[in-house]
Order: sequence, then C-alpha cells, then structure tokens
Amino acid sequence: MGNQAAVKQNAWVFSTSTRNFDNRLGKGSQVYLGSAELAAVVALKGKLPTAEEYLTIVKDKIKPEMTDDIYKYLNFNKVSKEELVAMVE
Repeated sequence: MGNQAAVKQNAWVFSTSTRNFDNRLGKGSQVYLGSAELAAVVALKGKLPTAEEYLTIVKDKIKPEMTDDIYKYLNFNKVSKEELVAMVE
C-alpha cells in the first residue's frame, strides 16, 4: 500500500510503511504494519495469517541455508559497523 493511497471506507490494509494513525489511508480504514516478509505472506493468503499459517508458509519458502543471511539484519549484534553505515547511507 502506498503512502498516498486511499482505500474504500472501512477497508483493512496491510502496509510495510513505518507510520500509522487513524484514517491514514481512508475513512474508517484499519492499517496493519509489518515486515516485507509478512507482507508476502499476507499477499499469498489474502488475509492476516495466524502464527501457524505464517510459519508454515515461511518454512516452505525459505531454505534453511538462507536464513542466516535473510535474518542477519534483524540481529544488529551480528552486523559489522561498515554494514550498518551502508544501510543508513
């Protein structure tokens, strides 16, 4: 969902934006914020997934050998100073 978009009245929206407040995307809209990974699962399901649905989809789509690289940036203690600087530039 784009930051300037408007949705149908009382619609629910999933967004990877970093901001949320009442009626941000339309009158009565409910905006749920989350990661790009969760957004992909929402797109596949067409709804907010339960924890079980989320884990099943993510487990099937992400190869175990990829997880260290994928989740590395969620663990800032594992990221070098140079990588952190590059992320904010």
